[in-house]
Amino acid sequence: MMDQNDAQLEQGETPENHLIDNQNDMASLLDQEGPGIEFPKAGEIRDGVIASITPGQILVSVGTKSEGMITGKEYELIPSEELSELKVGQEIPVFVINPEDQNGNLVLSYVRAREEVSWTRTEELLTSKEVFHSSIVGYNKGGLIVPIGGLRGFVPSSQISLSRRAGLSGETPDQRWSKMIGQEIDVVVIEVDRERRRLILSERAASTETRETIKERVIDELKEGEIRTGRVTSLADFGAFVNINGADGLVHLSEISWDRIQHPGEVLKVGQEVKVKVISIEREKKRIGLSIRQLLDDPWTQRSAQFVVGQLVEATITRLTKFGAFARLEDDLEGLIHISEISEKRIEHPKEVLHEGEQVTLRIIKIDPENHRIGLSLRRVESMAYADMDWQSLDEILGNEEEKPAEEPEETIAVAEKPVDELDKPVVEAEKPIAEPKKRVARPKKVVVEAEKAADEPEKPVDEPEKPAGEPEA
Repeated sequence: MMDQNDAQLEQGETPENHLIDNQNDMASLLDQEGPGIEFPKAGEIRDGVIASITPGQILVSVGTKSEGMITGKEYELIPSEELSELKVGQEIPVFVINPEDQNGNLVLSYVRAREEVSWTRTEELLTSKEVFHSSIVGYNKGGLIVPIGGLRGFVPSSQISLSRRAGLSGETPDQRWSKMIGQEIDVVVIEVDRERRRLILSERAASTETRETIKERVIDELKEGEIRTGRVTSLADFGAFVNINGADGLVHLSEISWDRIQHPGEVLKVGQEVKVKVISIEREKKRIGLSIRQLLDDPWTQRSAQFVVGQLVEATITRLTKFGAFARLEDDLEGLIHISEISEKRIEHPKEVLHEGEQVTLRIIKIDPENHRIGLSLRRVESMAYADMDWQSLDEILGNEEEKPAEEPEETIAVAEKPVDELDKPVVEAEKPIAEPKKRVARPKKVVVEAEKAADEPEKPVDEPEKPAGEPEA
């Protein structure tokens, strides 16, 4: 019995000829599909043309005899706003999920194709460092959400440009970021991880301005005396840094508050919005000096307004130093008694005359509001240079005491209601206060007598003004 091969040989055919004929038949089939066609492969991305759009299904022609289908889950994944923009005849990328399912259909995905195209594009952007223009579509507590194609990239807060960060306000992410939704933004891709679906972007890297150029620009714009709004960026032992339009300026510890503080953290915190006054600009060193306290009311000025030079005051000695003694007039208002103003005699240390906690009568000889200083003197308490002022103060005191009975009408009425034969008694009592001023003027008389004694002695070199004209004689 002849086998099939023998029969083929008898008819003049060989196995090689039969194989060639089969290949020719396949070629003819391919020719029927179209010249040079390549059948789709799973995972491949192709460009296709939309053939039809119906609810739940999109047919796309990719060059084969039959159209591929975007249906089911892949149809539902298309965002509604994008689906509404798709039109018949439009060219779109498609991802080949299955070249032939159980029903012989070519299964495609539009969303996955866009993602793959976007990942490829981001990898190219990562290599080229090309700037990509987009817009802010969302945020979280760490930064901003910016899309690139079908991907959502993340811009950490540290990668937001200095100029955009300078405009931030608020304590919560909603307060800081929400107002930026819809704003345009230029970014550079700095990290791509397909497996983790991680795409990190940077606005700072895309910015044409560096930190130094921004500071130079701000310094050129600023003027001393200007009032600006800034945000606290950091705190140090010596002060606080406040950002103004992208440039940091220093608020020295002494310029934060009128009260004495040990650390800026006592009154400030990072992220706080504050008003500052520009007090110095060093353009060569690119330094900006700022002040917060100069925009606040100076409590020292208010407290010291009640005192005048030449006035006698009661004070408490608080500290003794080699150069003098500090005395508290009221609350935290202090003045300095220089060692030269403690005694007419030469002393080596204030402790020779004064003691901490001691209450003394002092004379104010200087008030310096700008530097918050009050100069006091012990040796000038009895000085004749201030005799006129002392007499005037004495007259004011006596005048106030004489007016006191007028503030007590009830007692006056009671006296008037007494019997007529007793009316002379109140008259005598009313005359008593007239004699009292003689006792109170004894102190000025003492000053005058001492002045006479001093006239007989050799003159001492003192820095007191000349004796006022019209000084009372003994």
